[in-house]
Amino acid sequence: MNQTLGQKLLRTKPAGRHHDEDTPVGVAGALPGLQRSLGLFPLTMIGVGATIGTGIFFTMVEAVPKAGPAVVLSFLLAAITAGLTALCYAELAGRVPASGSSYSFAYATLGEFAAFVVAACLLLEYGLAASATSIGWSDYLNNFLLNAFHWQIPAELRSPMFVSDHHNVSFNPGNINLPPIILVIMCGIMLVRGTKESATTNAIMVMIKLAILVFFAAIAFTGFDANNFQPFFNLDESKGYAGMAGVTAAAGTVFFSFIGLDTIATAGEEVKDPRRNVPIGILSALVIVTVFYMLVAVAAMGAQPAHLFEGQEAGLSVILQNVTGQAWPALVLSAGAVVSVFSVTLVTIYGQTRILYAISRDGLIPKVFQKVSPRTQAPVGNTIIVCSVVGLVAGTVDSTFLWDMVSMGTLTAFMVVSIAVPVIRHKQGADAPAGFRVPFGPYVVPGLSVLACLYIMKDLSSTTFRVFFIWMGVAVVTYFLYSMRNSRLNRQQA
Repeated sequence: MNQTLGQKLLRTKPAGRHHDEDTPVGVAGALPGLQRSLGLFPLTMIGVGATIGTGIFFTMVEAVPKAGPAVVLSFLLAAITAGLTALCYAELAGRVPASGSSYSFAYATLGEFAAFVVAACLLLEYGLAASATSIGWSDYLNNFLLNAFHWQIPAELRSPMFVSDHHNVSFNPGNINLPPIILVIMCGIMLVRGTKESATTNAIMVMIKLAILVFFAAIAFTGFDANNFQPFFNLDESKGYAGMAGVTAAAGTVFFSFIGLDTIATAGEEVKDPRRNVPIGILSALVIVTVFYMLVAVAAMGAQPAHLFEGQEAGLSVILQNVTGQAWPALVLSAGAVVSVFSVTLVTIYGQTRILYAISRDGLIPKVFQKVSPRTQAPVGNTIIVCSVVGLVAGTVDSTFLWDMVSMGTLTAFMVVSIAVPVIRHKQGADAPAGFRVPFGPYVVPGLSVLACLYIMKDLSSTTFRVFFIWMGVAVVTYFLYSMRNSRLNRQQA
């Protein structure tokens, strides 16, 4: 049957055809697939591992100069927005228990073209997030080596080749940021060994991370000074960040650190009883993340004046050293950060590979991304490709613009997920499977979620918007030249 262009763009993949919940999945029954090996606890830890650490360990340096002490409101605004979207994710994860997260949700509701655009947002979100976190890992590793062994990594081996100062980009051909490359290689080795082993290791690292952040808050509160919160809002109008404008701009910067919610949904095909465990895992991770973010943000702002955050390397370690006047607390926190950021990078790369797996299985990108090792049940080729790209970006580019680009991709994906809720309720009607439902009907919470995302998005930089639209242009061209013709739905309906 020949389809019109409009029919091709809007064709949907029925939710029930995203693979049976109780059996391993493969490609048309011919290739081994992903296995359901994850229970509720390791699934929740994947979400916490992808979230806690990134925003707290790194983005305070970027966010506080924008918002001042009101950065605590930025974290709260980001948490509320993520919470509204989390409710939408929880419902959709029960209705479409598949790998691919918001990509799969969009494919089942809004059509193939919209799903491919969302996929491009997710690839931007996860790829740059993994690169940015591994770059930040280098700072804490260097701080740890300095405090433990009085030795630092040579500047030429931890400096990016391309450096941006928000206006110009300089090229330093003799530099390379080696530690992030090493971190990405280690993550890749773990992921090709299999999901269950990686999830167990991640859960252990997350528990260490939470203990380290409690340790930080306990010590930082001993140096708490309420005067550090005066004035509460940023008063500097020179960069356009005065008052609430700074709060929303900072919220956009830290928002990417809530992609842990999305990471849980990417594991839909590897979760036991996904209709129950994925929604509970998403909401549980959100609560844990919000509590720890607010605790550490308040402690950090109380222990150090806002103007000292700008340009500060390994900021939380420096705060502890200044509060106590001793090196050992900074040493403990740096060691914990090294472990913590390892887990963030690990699960972010994991999420990227599972999204590519889902897109490839649907025929929208080459088959290499869906091939799974019969021995480890992991997409080995997919993982190697992702780690190569992430390592290249992390080793050569600085992280100045990466945070906001990740937030842009995340916010766009979150809006699509919110819009998908009323659509899938209408499509499934009385035939919908039992499970979690967004409260107050299909429009109130999803509508508030979209508005909250737009509110944060409006204060991202013009450069972020330009790069994002260029990336979207590349995605649209790729869809019309390759994906639309090679789609599995296109072959089945031809």
